[in-house]
Amino acid sequence: MAATSPFLILARKLSTSSASQQLVKAPIQIFTLEGRYATALYSAATKQKVLPQVEKDLKEFRILLKSDKPLRDILMSPLTPKDLKKEAINFVISKKKNSPLTGNLLCALAENGRLAKVNGVVDAFETIMAAERGEVVCEVTTAKALDAAGLKEIEGALRAFLKKGETLNLTTKIDPSIIGGMLVSIADKYVDMSIASKISKYTKVIQEAV
Repeated sequence: MAATSPFLILARKLSTSSASQQLVKAPIQIFTLEGRYATALYSAATKQKVLPQVEKDLKEFRILLKSDKPLRDILMSPLTPKDLKKEAINFVISKKKNSPLTGNLLCALAENGRLAKVNGVVDAFETIMAAERGEVVCEVTTAKALDAAGLKEIEGALRAFLKKGETLNLTTKIDPSIIGGMLVSIADKYVDMSIASKISKYTKVIQEAV
């Protein structure tokens, strides 16, 4: 008998419903550890019809984690016992009146020693929710800020990848270390067109030839 996926088990634990034990397929597949946690949460939240609430909870938790240093220190320190981390999470969830599913997910991360990946899980869940709304999340990173003409040109090129009924959810980021060119992340695809990447590639070729 084939082994049961640990994320299917997580989805079952997250959900308090006695309905189907199968994962609800997300509108987009994210093949990372963070994506699998987010997909398990999506499945459970879909069954309980609390997707908007869970999305709101996760966004608020990330903001709280960034602004509340004592809480961040407790949750992110490898020296803090798992039980204390889960106690802190449950206190926050209760105080904020969040969905129990949000607390279950965060406690699962704490139990598995993966709270450091919480931002990635939130990002993955937001990507899934954007796809649920017909949005395609895209991030473009350039060495310098794009002017209006450059931004319009990139938006036009990216919209060519959209399917009927989809809308583009584009954010831009500046990273001088890429030197030039750009990095493009659209949905679950990633393209590195940076000058820094090309220099690294050519340097490696030269070093191997010596």
